[in-house]
Amino acid sequence: MSTRKGPLNGVKVIELAGIGPGPYTGQLLADMGADVIVVDRPGPALPKAVDGRGKRSIMLDLKKPEAVEALLKMVASADVLIEGLRPGVTERMGVGPEACHAVNPKLIYGRMTGWGQTGPWSQMAGHDINYISMTGVLNAIGKAGQPPVPPLNMVGDFGGGTMFLVTGILAAVVERATTGKGNIVDAAIIDGTHSLMSFVHGMAGLGQWRTDREANLLDGAAPFYRCYGTSDGKFVAVGCIEPQFFAAMMERLPIDKEAYGGQHDQSKWAQQHKMLEEVFASKTRDEWEAIFALTDACVTPVLDYVEAASHPANAERKAVVKDGKWLHPQIAPRLSSQTQADSFTIASRGGDYAAVLGEAGLAASDIETLVSGGSVVTG
Repeated sequence: MSTRKGPLNGVKVIELAGIGPGPYTGQLLADMGADVIVVDRPGPALPKAVDGRGKRSIMLDLKKPEAVEALLKMVASADVLIEGLRPGVTERMGVGPEACHAVNPKLIYGRMTGWGQTGPWSQMAGHDINYISMTGVLNAIGKAGQPPVPPLNMVGDFGGGTMFLVTGILAAVVERATTGKGNIVDAAIIDGTHSLMSFVHGMAGLGQWRTDREANLLDGAAPFYRCYGTSDGKFVAVGCIEPQFFAAMMERLPIDKEAYGGQHDQSKWAQQHKMLEEVFASKTRDEWEAIFALTDACVTPVLDYVEAASHPANAERKAVVKDGKWLHPQIAPRLSSQTQADSFTIASRGGDYAAVLGEAGLAASDIETLVSGGSVVTG
């Protein structure tokens, strides 16, 4: 069993191997103390990385009925199952919600898809960029007159996907304490991403948001909310929306305030953009950081992920832990009852099969039979 401490200590999670938001869901649950067992598939695969931390692994060939039977024995003592396959795949494999609830009515069955379990696009392939393109998010990011800019896969996969699957699972765990019954969590990336747009829909309802790019308060249209190039080819991020923060920035810039004009005078925004571009281009990124450090001006350096790990603002909090070749983001959020991690272990594909199957009630001879028959692959 997992020895990691945390609020989910004692919760057993089975994660059917996948990529992206499913494994990240398992990572977050493991970070909070859950015992997460990844069911890997035989064959070539990427080695376990950061999203494999704190987990255990067993490799099953689920094309074999004996492997399916072994998985269902694991399910019988589990609290949660996570799968990120297309709708209907786990049902055809014999490990869908109905089959799993037959052996464990208290199981919380977490499903991650792009388009949802139902709907005309439910069987269609897609990636983060496709999901966010269908929610209004992608259209809102980038410069006017140019193609939208993909915001990595943070918004769709991990924001609209993982975070909503985790929320659904934890809500179902709380509900189960009252009802004693399991649940099925249908977490569709497109649904979660629509939800993330709540703020934009609210602003639009108030007449304060337009569908055009670079035409709104937070999309680069405002001179006081965008990035500026510096003399060394790097950038600073400016986000002084509130008047007192804007004033703090202006106090530290060599700009004639009368010539600059009012913060919200949109007739002067084009001119203000140029003035700020020229000013910020006069010094290096680090020189500007020193000028604005520990102020409320909301001007910060734009760092790459390696710089971010060692920056004092992050290093003092151990926000990123260097462990071997990996940079591990610290466990988040931080609970007062849980000690932060100084190191992490990463699962080895198939490395925990004996312990996992033993905990599921299989005898050593039964495990050996599964291995010799190819239902369990040992690596």
